[in-house]
Amino acid sequence: MHPFFRPSTLVKTLGPKTLALLGLLTLAGLASAQKTQLLVYTALETDQLKAYQEGFNKAYPDIELKWVRDSTGVITAKLLAEKANPQADAVMGVAASSLALLDKQGMLEPYAPINLDAIMSQYRDKKKVPAWVGMDVWGATICFNTVEAQKKNIPKPESWKDLTKPVYKGQIVMPNPASSGTGYFDVTAWLTLFGDDAGKGGGWKFMDGLHENIAQYTHSGSKPCNMAASGEYVMGIAFEYRANANKAKGAPIDLVFPKEGLGWDLEAFAIHKGTKKLDAAKKLADWASGKDAMLLYGKNFAITAQPGVAAPLANVPKDYENRLVKKDFQWDADNRERILAEWTKRYNAKSEPKK
Repeated sequence: MHPFFRPSTLVKTLGPKTLALLGLLTLAGLASAQKTQLLVYTALETDQLKAYQEGFNKAYPDIELKWVRDSTGVITAKLLAEKANPQADAVMGVAASSLALLDKQGMLEPYAPINLDAIMSQYRDKKKVPAWVGMDVWGATICFNTVEAQKKNIPKPESWKDLTKPVYKGQIVMPNPASSGTGYFDVTAWLTLFGDDAGKGGGWKFMDGLHENIAQYTHSGSKPCNMAASGEYVMGIAFEYRANANKAKGAPIDLVFPKEGLGWDLEAFAIHKGTKKLDAAKKLADWASGKDAMLLYGKNFAITAQPGVAAPLANVPKDYENRLVKKDFQWDADNRERILAEWTKRYNAKSEPKK
């Protein structure tokens, strides 16, 4: 042994406190090295991630979640681009319509989490061993800035079709459906409500009229409500979590739920096929579909995949679930490419530049 490394020499040279600190750092490093790192692709809101991660780590402290976060459309495109060389171990808080598309591509690992029987049948993949399981519903809401509207003498809308009136010209922002899951469920809802007919139906005619009044299409589902909340525009077509959160912070907005019906999707969870950390991914699936997780989701959303968990949200109507349009996740997945191509051809000129 080199003389420097003799215990007596180390104590004299470094001192007992330094040696103790080095020991603690070594132990911390060993503990960290023993943790399983799980790479999770997500479209969850950034202000939700911390609570969900802390909740999961209370149950599974030996698993470290590493997040790759972006909007639904961007995450979906990233996963599809990586199909031949997948990076993600799991996908959490991404639209069920996107997960149905990934499942169609053979990219998901079927798994029945231990809490599956508690999940409502309409909020999970229909197969006996599901490819994905829902977490919570997020749905359409218009953020309407009452202060700016009063200045401009602009009335509050009651319906989607109201948004095509000339009085709203240049006062509306909404998410680009190719980038945002919120934008995509708006478009599919309008096609469900007013008709598709391969680009010739009433839904497309409605969007033609809406486009005349749109100031900008954003690449984020939250941004339209944030822009309305700040007074940049009178109205932002967004979703109820962001609208409720902005109003709770004091933004002068009313939440409008158009009377024809509301587009929606599920934030959902899936395991990526081929993950080398399947056991850890299954633990995350079990937690994400369990009651502890549902209680966290219920702080943000009015409807969770397990019934009777979410507490009422202050600005969301009690009959909110009854206002949701009829939904077919597989139809949304099967027609996604066609719908987005048609939408992009017609309306993309008003999209904000991509960063």
